[in-house]
Amino acid sequence: MIRANMQLDAKGLACPMPVVKTKKSINDLEEGQVLVVEATDKGSKADLAAWASSVGHQYLGTVEEDDVLYHYIRKGSNEPEVEKNFEHTVSLDEIESRDGLILDVREVAEYAFGHIEGAKSIPMGELESRLAELDKEQEIYVICRTGKRSDLAAQLLANNGFTKVYNVLPGMNDWNGNITKDI
Repeated sequence: MIRANMQLDAKGLACPMPVVKTKKSINDLEEGQVLVVEATDKGSKADLAAWASSVGHQYLGTVEEDDVLYHYIRKGSNEPEVEKNFEHTVSLDEIESRDGLILDVREVAEYAFGHIEGAKSIPMGELESRLAELDKEQEIYVICRTGKRSDLAAQLLANNGFTKVYNVLPGMNDWNGNITKDI
């Protein structure tokens, strides 16, 4: 096991809690020190990597043992963390009346157990390598479970030249419309 300066137990927690707990814990570290986050949520790999880079920390990588993911994050500058939220948002109610692609960035299992009909599934951890599957001219409505992962995904798309991107808030947790299951 790689040595770390601090260990955080986030096992059994789902998005966005591993990121929330990591934010609090990393404040107790000095610049350059390493935090290991133990998590069981498969989506935490993409979530923590995206969050770390968005606030100036270095995501070193993940080691998987049994069903536990050990995420290693090196604390960046001691400057105050400024987390930038994606500025273009739409509500769940609005996406039903708009044309465009609903991009679901939750994990495959989350998508399978219930998604908006017609939504395209690209898990956050695969998004960067699958950008070519998306049309830069199409409006894209990014959705996840709570709005946090989709915020990071929307930022990633915008940073790669997509200009018609919207983060759907609050997320699938609050979706009251019809869902499709692929199980």
